[in-house]
Amino acid sequence: MSQFEIPKTMKALVAYGKGEYRFEPAYPTPECGPDDIIIKTEGCGICAGDLKCMHGAERFWGNGKTPSWVRPPFIPGHEFLGRIVQVGENVTEYRVGERVTADQIVPCGKCRFCRTGRYWMCQPHATFGFQKENNGGMAEYVRYPKTAVIHRVPETLPLDKALLIEPYACSKHCVDRAQITNEDIVVLSGAGTLGLGMVTYARMKNPAKLIVLDMMDARLEKAKEFGADLVWNPSKVNVVEEIMKLTDGYGCDIYIEATGHPSSVLQGMEMIRKLGRFVEFSVFGAPTTFDWSTIGDGKELDVLGSHLSPYCFPFVIDHIADGTLKTDGMIQHTFPLEDWETAFDYATGKYGDFKVAFTF
Repeated sequence: MSQFEIPKTMKALVAYGKGEYRFEPAYPTPECGPDDIIIKTEGCGICAGDLKCMHGAERFWGNGKTPSWVRPPFIPGHEFLGRIVQVGENVTEYRVGERVTADQIVPCGKCRFCRTGRYWMCQPHATFGFQKENNGGMAEYVRYPKTAVIHRVPETLPLDKALLIEPYACSKHCVDRAQITNEDIVVLSGAGTLGLGMVTYARMKNPAKLIVLDMMDARLEKAKEFGADLVWNPSKVNVVEEIMKLTDGYGCDIYIEATGHPSSVLQGMEMIRKLGRFVEFSVFGAPTTFDWSTIGDGKELDVLGSHLSPYCFPFVIDHIADGTLKTDGMIQHTFPLEDWETAFDYATGKYGDFKVAFTF
């Protein structure tokens, strides 16, 4: 078989329902329409969202009131890249052999948000890795449809760095939402892969103090390596008290929540100063509640969300490549797709991993 011949079937991890994920050794290979691109997958990272989806989080599967967002059977994975092996007859911008990746969102190009350049909030909101119409990268081949937001990946960029493009792009968008200046005391809660991406990018903003919180000391050590000024473990330090000591009792200027745990939200709302800026990034496994009067009557906060990675891929690709965005040691274990259960177990972080990925 030559390099660019595409077999009829492929290896794939397929989600059929909550917790019903199966490795399929001979799943149908995607077909290339006239406007499509088919890539041979080089690698695919495992996101915390992939784990939460597998375990049946309401955010993905609905709860009786909110309809299901996922549409099985689908192939998971949105942190992937590969090499083009086939292009449709109408495709002129890309050619066979190029190394590419894409935004997670597959915008419709027609809704109000797409028409005004805010494609990441596309109303239909198709995404790779959660719906059968746009299968993800946990498979040997992936189809990029016409509206996919595709980016070229340098040939010289090693796979262990290239696999961080999508998560780091999400990290960049979150930090941009925070509007950090060199006068701000910034607290970043959560030093997983995305949090560490935020650390290395936030360091470029030169805040007055960049403080990182996490329950795992190994992650805090990496945060320090990536540019944090101070690192605290909330299980060992009263972080609210420490922030108040550091700020003469006022609180931090900016709090970025990147853990997905309710306690981090409560902690942030307690330590942020009046007129501060709270940025919520995480996907939660269950609803989170607190006294909302803190936002209005208590502190008059700016509360901002952060979703996906609009217009961030080119910057991230360039600055991972030149070393400005730090990536050392982020990927320690990769797995073949057949070992997906072990890979998902490692992706929980219980063995000290930051990012776990499949390679093909």
